[in-house]
Amino acid sequence: MKCLYRIISVSLLLCGLFTAASAQYKNDYEELYDSETAAALKEHVAMFTAYDMQGRKAGSEGEKATAAYVYEVMKKYGVEMLTPEDGEVFGVARPGQDTLTSRNVYGFVQGYDKNLSKRYIVIGARMDNLGADSVIVDSEVRPRVYQGANGNASGLSVMLELSRMVAANAFLFRRSVIFIGFGASQETFAGAWYFLNRAFADAGNIDAMINLDMLGQDAANFQAYTGSNEDMNKILALAQEQLQPVLPKVSAAEAYPSDHRAFYAAEIPSVSFSTGKYAEHDTDRDVVSILDFHSMEMELEYLFNYSRTLANVEVAPAFKASSAKNKVADIVYAWYDCDKKPTFLGHADPRFFLEKWVYQYVKYPDEAVKKGIQGRVSVEFIIDKDGSVIDAEVTKSVDPLLDAEALRVVNASPKWKAAKVKGVTVRSSISIPIEFKLEKRGKLSFGIKK
Repeated sequence: MKCLYRIISVSLLLCGLFTAASAQYKNDYEELYDSETAAALKEHVAMFTAYDMQGRKAGSEGEKATAAYVYEVMKKYGVEMLTPEDGEVFGVARPGQDTLTSRNVYGFVQGYDKNLSKRYIVIGARMDNLGADSVIVDSEVRPRVYQGANGNASGLSVMLELSRMVAANAFLFRRSVIFIGFGASQETFAGAWYFLNRAFADAGNIDAMINLDMLGQDAANFQAYTGSNEDMNKILALAQEQLQPVLPKVSAAEAYPSDHRAFYAAEIPSVSFSTGKYAEHDTDRDVVSILDFHSMEMELEYLFNYSRTLANVEVAPAFKASSAKNKVADIVYAWYDCDKKPTFLGHADPRFFLEKWVYQYVKYPDEAVKKGIQGRVSVEFIIDKDGSVIDAEVTKSVDPLLDAEALRVVNASPKWKAAKVKGVTVRSSISIPIEFKLEKRGKLSFGIKK
């Protein structure tokens, strides 16, 4: 596998030097060559989006190769690695399916302060994307690969270059910094949960987390989401007092759900950086040509300065700022983090909701039947404290026709019984796969009614 990604990396880099004109490092004078950092970012992205990676689906050989590449690059950059070369393996149980095997890759840069070096700042980015499937075009089955250039080859590549900068300037960081590539992020942030709850023995010494997800668009859209944490917002303000190439807008709403949610659920102050929503998200059009490497380079410089500020504050940010009221019940907890799971008609297993509601009322769109469109749509939604289903969104798209129908039937759900954590009623999130499948001669299957 190491041979595979080395060959891919070299060949695609050479190809990219001739074909990536639309994503070249730009300034007012149209630089004729890339900076070393921009060239490195392109090399990483070329590796992660290679056709042979097949979209880096969680549990796939592509995700495994990504983990091996992340390990090798961080080790080369001077990060002290804490996992094996192909990552720390963990299993993800999936109702009605085989256990999925994924992996995290992480290491750390030692802080210099004798009192604070045993405290940690975690900087993470997801490694996996949607994988590959097939689509029928003019009665012909064609392969479709979800390269995920922006989601999340961009954030993962920025993290690698940030690890290089921090390792080279470790004498500037009081706290130690952990860099981690998360596996199975698309599976309800399983890698982040595993790291915090099963793998990292010093999780209680983590003072804050920085999440990097989808950073490849125009820097004008650069934003930071802190969950309205007052202390984290103050640290953002401190970082902005320095001379910066770009400044993020503090957003009241997260651009996309990502691995910071697992840290937030563990009451660790977190900030998620992104360049926001974009039309190609979760489609096969999310390719290298949509990336703005100049913006990524500016964001990288900002993130280095911000990371240094966060690692050097005397007092760690509090999960609940001292002036804030106790709002533990307003946190959105992942389904598996709830002491008492949310229930639908008395059943806590999400498969019951699929069988008794979704597959009873979903309708296969006529136009999708005519075009032979089929596949699995993943929908994530929140069960509010009163049991209402809110904020449903497609996290894995197949086609707008199927996506819209999946959202329709989920949004029409009757009320659930809300989850509880420590005896307190809370909001919780669930992700479900809705299967649309055609048998021969256009017949519908898997209980889906037309």
